[in-house]
Amino acid sequence: MRLAKVLANAGIASRRRCEELIAEGRVTVNGKPVLTPACVVDPDRDAVRFEGRPVQMQKKVCLALHKPAGYTCSAQDDHAERLVYELIPERFGRIYSVGRLDRDSEGLLILTNDGDLAHRLTHPSHEVTKRYIAECTGAFHPDMIKLFLDGCVDEGEFLQARAVSVKQQTSTQVTLVIVLTEGKKREVRRLCRQAGLDVVRLIRTGFATLELGTLPPGQWRELSAVEMNALRTIARKPSGSAT
Repeated sequence: MRLAKVLANAGIASRRRCEELIAEGRVTVNGKPVLTPACVVDPDRDAVRFEGRPVQMQKKVCLALHKPAGYTCSAQDDHAERLVYELIPERFGRIYSVGRLDRDSEGLLILTNDGDLAHRLTHPSHEVTKRYIAECTGAFHPDMIKLFLDGCVDEGEFLQARAVSVKQQTSTQVTLVIVLTEGKKREVRRLCRQAGLDVVRLIRTGFATLELGTLPPGQWRELSAVEMNALRTIARKPSGSAT
């Protein structure tokens, strides 16, 4: 197994971050520093250490959290008032979010120590869907949907929705259901801004096969074996064919 994958499966960090940690010289195999994530090791026979501590494979944990507004998706942030990890019991050890929701957004957040699964679910090439409800102020016109679907450039970055529908509308407000397949920073808010709409509340209601359902704000639950298998099936699909 590649060294970066071993570290990710042990819950050190995401696979991409583990590659960086290896390049920084913070990992040793059988007492010797290794600087390439392409190094192949046998977790049952090789002694892998991160910053001098033995790396042990963890039991896979995957949680669904209803993130409330006001919480930051970081393990540590000196400028954040509240962190999502404060809502999760310490017994789960080191887990991290699969993608992020900005501080003011709410809804479904997946947290896991399965780095390989997290990497596959968030990599743009797999086009895993995320579903949002955006409550906006501003006058909405049907031709705005074309802007969302055709995409636009914002701050030098191309943004595009997979699907958009109107849930509720008045002359000065509109509630949209928006489906994305990438996780660019504040993408829903930026798309709406390009259409002349101001998002006042943003809720992620679905991620791949998972739905937020009736999970109360601030509460979490462990995923069932059926839910985990469904996510892993999606993560194994070829690029461009995920749900």
